Amino acid sequence: MATAYGPDTRDREHQGSGPGFGANTPANTPAKTPAKHFLPAPLRAPLEARTWRELLYALLSFPLATAAFVFAVTMTSLSAGLLVTFIGIPVLAAGLAVCRGFGALERHRARGLLRVEVADPERVRGKTGGPLSWMGAVLKSGVSWRHLVYTLLHFPWATFTFVVAITFWTYGLAALTYPLWFWLFPVFGGQGGLQLYGDRTHQEYLDSPGELAVTGAIGLALVLAAPWIVRGLLSVDRLMVTGLLGPSRLATRVSELESDRGVVVDTAAADLRRIERDLHDGAQARLVALAMDLGLAKEKLTDDPEAAARMVDEAHGEVKVALQELRDLARGIHPAVLTDRGLDAALSAIASRCTVPVTVEVDLDARPAQAIEGIAYFTVSELLQNISKHARATRATVDVWRAADRLMLQVTDNGRGGASPASGGGLAGLTERLDAVDGVLVVDSPAGGPTTVTAELPWRG
Repeated sequence: MATAYGPDTRDREHQGSGPGFGANTPANTPAKTPAKHFLPAPLRAPLEARTWRELLYALLSFPLATAAFVFAVTMTSLSAGLLVTFIGIPVLAAGLAVCRGFGALERHRARGLLRVEVADPERVRGKTGGPLSWMGAVLKSGVSWRHLVYTLLHFPWATFTFVVAITFWTYGLAALTYPLWFWLFPVFGGQGGLQLYGDRTHQEYLDSPGELAVTGAIGLALVLAAPWIVRGLLSVDRLMVTGLLGPSRLATRVSELESDRGVVVDTAAADLRRIERDLHDGAQARLVALAMDLGLAKEKLTDDPEAAARMVDEAHGEVKVALQELRDLARGIHPAVLTDRGLDAALSAIASRCTVPVTVEVDLDARPAQAIEGIAYFTVSELLQNISKHARATRATVDVWRAADRLMLQVTDNGRGGASPASGGGLAGLTERLDAVDGVLVVDSPAGGPTTVTAELPWRG
């Protein structure tokens, strides 16, 4: 493997291995060209649409958070006082349900103004559909209580953010534009300008050209700082929305597992259809033709022994072809060499059948679980088939090693490149198959090559 990988490459792969390897760098995704601006980010921030969306979010947060806080405290206190009777339970359930409604509004605001994508939690459903069942489901739901906590915590922070945003923006804009409207004081107020200090004997007004310039400069500094200060404060809002108003990690994980189960079922069904098609169109058809040929040979055995011998000889050749097709089909389902001798021998076998020279290196001190071993085998098999059919390569390498609790596969070729899992082909199917077992497939295939496909699987020994 010295021709394909140096020590640095292996070190980088080991350092980058783990459950999240490649999650932030989607395979073969074209990088977006950043827009060119004449002004640096600190100077153009007050003019950006994002800044005004965030300011609107901060301004709306105060009245909405106040209403939600007052309602939550009122309903919680009322239900606590009525818990000695049965009435306190439906009051508490109703309060939690309305808090979930406030949470839905907050998620919509976060999506529209902060561009924070937060999935909606599952709806509350009672087992029987009755009111008592619904109340029990609301009270047992951790999502409902997290929405209540959000309404209690968000109010003081929303108030603080509102005050800071209003202060910086109003004082900043007023000071920045003061040189344009200070003339109102001498014309209509009878004084030189905005009073900075005053007592019985002395008054100080902002009316000289130097004072106007300093006031405008201070206003400009406040206006330039305001978007970043508000953005920093709203980062806490982002954390609260995603942490308290979204689905729980357990619910998200269950949804992922349900999706992965669907992928596994679809993949198994596709494999069964492929096996049935191969049997019907290949070995089965040959065996039917073989039976017909043997029947004709039997009829001609007494009348024309030479013709019967030729037909038996042809039937013998058909038997060999049918047996080879059955062996290939069995190898495609699960090769015996993989079960008996492991990945090293199995990958060497499929590499020998590739149309380009392939160097295989397997560095494993133990064998992973059979299911993981099978997925690793078929992943390399599919990648080598793609190299044979599409890559126009002259050599390829396969490297397999273990990094902590992950099984790493890397297949490299010097072909024309341009491979992408987003095209809906074999790489997309491999991505789905690996994702079903918490695996990752990363494709690095620039136009002109070379192509490097790295697969990461859980070890599960």
